[in-house]
Amino acid sequence: SDEEVVFKESHGKLYYLRYKIEGTEQYIVVATTRPETILGDTALCVNPNDPRYASLPSDARVIVPLVGRSIPVIRDEYVDIEFGTGALKVTPAHDVNDYMLGEKYNLETIDIFNDDGTVNDKVGMYVGQDRFDVRRQIEKDLDAAGLLEKTEDYTNNVGYSERTGVAIEPKLSMQWFLSMQELAEPATKAVMEDAIRFVPEKYKNTYRHWMENIKDWCISRQLWWGQRIPAYYLPKGGYVVAETAEEALEKARAKTGDATLQASDLRQDDDVLDTWFSSWLWPISVFDGILHPHNPEIEYYYPTNDLVTGPDIIFFWVARMIMAGYEYRHEKPFGNVYFTGIVRDKIGRKMSKQLGNSPDPLDLIAQYGADGMRVAMLMSSSAGNDVMFDEALCEQGRNFGNKIWNAYRLVNGWQVDEKLAQNEVNAAAVEWFRNIMRRNITELEADFRSYRISEAFKRLYKLFWDDFSGWYLELVKPAYQCPIDAETLARTKEFFDELLRLLHPFMPFVTEELWQHLAPRREDETIMLAQQPAAGEAADEQLLARFELVQEVITAVRNIRKQRNIPQKEALRLEVMADENYPAEYAPVLVKMLNLSEVKCVTEKDDTAAAFIVKTTRYFVPMEGRIDVEAERAKLQHDLEYYEGFLASVMKKLSNERFVQSAPEKVVANERAKQADAEAKIVALREQLAALTK
Repeated sequence: SDEEVVFKESHGKLYYLRYKIEGTEQYIVVATTRPETILGDTALCVNPNDPRYASLPSDARVIVPLVGRSIPVIRDEYVDIEFGTGALKVTPAHDVNDYMLGEKYNLETIDIFNDDGTVNDKVGMYVGQDRFDVRRQIEKDLDAAGLLEKTEDYTNNVGYSERTGVAIEPKLSMQWFLSMQELAEPATKAVMEDAIRFVPEKYKNTYRHWMENIKDWCISRQLWWGQRIPAYYLPKGGYVVAETAEEALEKARAKTGDATLQASDLRQDDDVLDTWFSSWLWPISVFDGILHPHNPEIEYYYPTNDLVTGPDIIFFWVARMIMAGYEYRHEKPFGNVYFTGIVRDKIGRKMSKQLGNSPDPLDLIAQYGADGMRVAMLMSSSAGNDVMFDEALCEQGRNFGNKIWNAYRLVNGWQVDEKLAQNEVNAAAVEWFRNIMRRNITELEADFRSYRISEAFKRLYKLFWDDFSGWYLELVKPAYQCPIDAETLARTKEFFDELLRLLHPFMPFVTEELWQHLAPRREDETIMLAQQPAAGEAADEQLLARFELVQEVITAVRNIRKQRNIPQKEALRLEVMADENYPAEYAPVLVKMLNLSEVKCVTEKDDTAAAFIVKTTRYFVPMEGRIDVEAERAKLQHDLEYYEGFLASVMKKLSNERFVQSAPEKVVANERAKQADAEAKIVALREQLAALTK
């Protein structure tokens, strides 16, 4: 196949050969990279606009060097005046472009090669010799005969077999073709008008270019296996096409008028059909729509919703399935085509069996698990973008699987006290996570509608790792050797169940295993058939925004502990100058998560405390002799410089009248909120610095 020919830059020679003009002592010099093919020359071509050959008679002929064959000089604008000498030798049997010239000018076609690349006996020269041996020998023979003008070193692109690495030799052969122009028109229209949607959309242009420049499809292949071409050759020439040998015999008798013909008199074509010729019928044949075009299955399933495939077979398979759909069922085969990336190795080569650059998936599964491998692919690929495979991603996938498993072990190990009432921290945590789930499920649904599969998984990864494991489980986790209330445990298991169902399409094995253990199941129950969670009500964004303030406070206090080496078991006091951005309703959450003795609202700042600001609210952690004044001053100065720079960038935007007038109102309001927050932080930091300098 032309698609399996890889063109590589190759260093060779350009041979300038003398073609004597018949009846004169003059000659035309022709440059070629394959002098051995002169054995099959049947014309010499020049550009009619080339002044160098204007004096040549219209019926001029030349003599093929060494061969002695007289061939005509033809004129065609196909010849590049600037290349070589502006004269082209025409060898229809061994060059695609020469073949087209041969068809156009009705030239003789002489196939000089055997199938193994040796020269045949049609010309009577160099018989049985390999093509490259002939190339070396013919150079010497041409030079000895005075027919070699000169040679030059030359670099050009030569086609090599993708499978064997051998230079491809164009060779004429009898093949079966399918006319494509009429088939292509409705298939092109369907994609261009989005009756069939491509994701990513960029592949529409690639598809359009190929379809508008489509060539007839060579559907015959010289292989030992496949669907044999149903063509039967007649004893005296001609052929018939039939589904069976019996039908072929009947047609042959009718065509020849010879009633005595027997099946043994017919010869079926040895070629088989191109693999894609059966594959292009897949959306129809998979539902038995060829033999039974109106059976219940195909009436229900055709057209299907989505096709997931790689862009490297957009022409081999996708385009042809669309053509077959419109030709044989008069409608599209599917509604959407999602193109995945191509998996490549670290140096960018496509992974393939031929190159041997693909790791053994069984080895990877043994080391990282099948789910780990799936995560590796999902983490590194978005629609249409190639994946540079890195085994480290498999390790990340395995670690995520371990995270899910360990979260299950934690929850499953909690003891429940049926009499214990749900405390306010657990109630707040449940309500917060319920809203986080609603938000994420809504966003997931949008991701799926837009075919952002990789982004959907990354969203779930963060939801489980950060929000569920990092925050929610820490919030509701009972103290050491203490029980948990029944209400919180039930809600936690519900959340876990929903998370497993959301993750299942991405990580089917660990989720199925844990889902079976999370609650009693019937013998025939499987997570594969469980309903995907729905968002239901919209998330309470105000509640989530307030809880984000809590998370910032927790992070800030934990940073203070880390910077000052204060152990977690040592209780701290948190003071706050409350304003509208202080989430007072979550004070119990702060107490539990930060091991605080109390959260106290104050009206005066504590200059000796470790201070921080969340939005516009000022917080203080009394240090009582722990504070390093110089280190604290350096930190405050660093923070002040950061916020002054941040405020300058915000003010640059807001001082731009064009931005303020043309940007959406929400965007401008967001920038003004950033300005207010930064100004409040700068004022507070300056006050703290001033206090430490006294």
